[in-house]
Amino acid sequence: MRILVIGSGFGGLSAAIRLQAQGHDVTIVEKLDKAGGRAYVFEQDGFTFDAGPTIITAPWLLHDLFELCGARTSDYLELQLLDPFYNIRFEDGSVFHYNGDPEHLRREVARFNPDDVTGYDRFVARTRDIFKAGMALIDKPFPSYGSMLKVAPDLVRLRADQSVAKYASKFVQDDRLRQVFSFHPLLVGGNPFQTSSIYALIHTLEREWGVWFARGGTGALVQALVRLFTDIGGTIRYNSEVAGITVDRTTRRATGVTLAGGEALTADAVVSNGDVAQTYRRLVPSWARPRMTDKKVEGYDYSMSLFVIYFGTNRKYDNVAHHEIIMGPRYKELLEDIFERKLLADDFSLYLHRPSATDPSLAPPGHDCWYVLSPVPHLGGQVDWEKVGDRYRDRIMAYLEERYLPGLRQSIVTERRIDPRYFRDTLDSYLGSAFSVQPTLFQSAYWRPHNQDRDIPNLYLCGAGTHPGAGLPGVISSGKIVADQIGSAGGRKRTVRSPEVAAAR
Repeated sequence: MRILVIGSGFGGLSAAIRLQAQGHDVTIVEKLDKAGGRAYVFEQDGFTFDAGPTIITAPWLLHDLFELCGARTSDYLELQLLDPFYNIRFEDGSVFHYNGDPEHLRREVARFNPDDVTGYDRFVARTRDIFKAGMALIDKPFPSYGSMLKVAPDLVRLRADQSVAKYASKFVQDDRLRQVFSFHPLLVGGNPFQTSSIYALIHTLEREWGVWFARGGTGALVQALVRLFTDIGGTIRYNSEVAGITVDRTTRRATGVTLAGGEALTADAVVSNGDVAQTYRRLVPSWARPRMTDKKVEGYDYSMSLFVIYFGTNRKYDNVAHHEIIMGPRYKELLEDIFERKLLADDFSLYLHRPSATDPSLAPPGHDCWYVLSPVPHLGGQVDWEKVGDRYRDRIMAYLEERYLPGLRQSIVTERRIDPRYFRDTLDSYLGSAFSVQPTLFQSAYWRPHNQDRDIPNLYLCGAGTHPGAGLPGVISSGKIVADQIGSAGGRKRTVRSPEVAAAR
């Protein structure tokens, strides 16, 4: 079959590679000048900045893609295990050093509160159960309510109705530890006080399989997947913005896409890795989607957005780890400001990323490469970023200089930033949301936008807004679900030989 994939984020690349390997004729159409979507790369003044995702977990999902094509990950990419995974810093000056060593983690818990070690052990045991149940569903579609009922007993047993924050609070009493073991939903666009406790599985995922870095940055992972896709015969077109998905009124099937310049491309099936809300609101004719109306799509709760400053310094800060999570003075109250009241608060929590700690080639010699990320409300609120952006930037940099990076502002040699308008205008994300549909219980699995449209049977969706959700494991798995649903009819398997095999021949 001829298949068009809209967008080259990790979900689109995952689907495209699998479909091409099945023997289909697959073309990716990408709006931007290079692949990656949210994982775009900014190159500036000798620095390489990953625009978006930087945390790689569940590495076997990547290995599966390469093995499916007869290749090895190491032929295309170098993955490196990080230690620590994160430093988690608090306003009182305490730091939780987070890695995958069970005994190290128990010592860290004891250092914060000896009375919480027993509770932490119980938390670990329970999250293993959650992991087994949750990961078994990550690459399974939920096309009907009946499919949801089959897993309902597990959801009830595991108390999926509770939030991650409430769940963690049952096991540890120290407020800082409660934050350590509940902040992870923020990495996939969720409020820890609203996201289902199923997401506590991330602790087991990281403990057992680690947090990884792709040498060269996340952009190197994108490039590796693009090369794998083209090595097995796939085609990718850049600077090709899709203006609409064409649907036949008689058959109610997608027949291709129309590009912004007017060019029409035909296909037997269409896969959208674009923002799920904008796919429906902007690309699919309203008459063709009676079950995904504008009202339905706009009625979902969407994730927060992000304010990100990318900067390079002419000095190195070797006391700072690759990933630093900086917790502000408020936790629940700040999240309520962001997710519910949609206000830009006076305080903030930050994710500080220093990839040159692991890979110095991302910055000129003697320099450091950074970004600092602040969760902020999406554009459904009243924040005027044209007015407040500069002041917000200055507050963050002053805070970092005062607390962690002495002499920062005098050391910056290059800088750029993005705010919710980038997600709306460049990435076509509804409301400027950074992660699309929030991962709450009743916006998960069957209740989340489906991977196969229910009105247009050959229109498929993958990426952060569909099942199973955001984050690299989620979006890569969404591509697998789509490829499995389309099936392998009409082609023969394509493979690429590793360089060693090719040389032997």
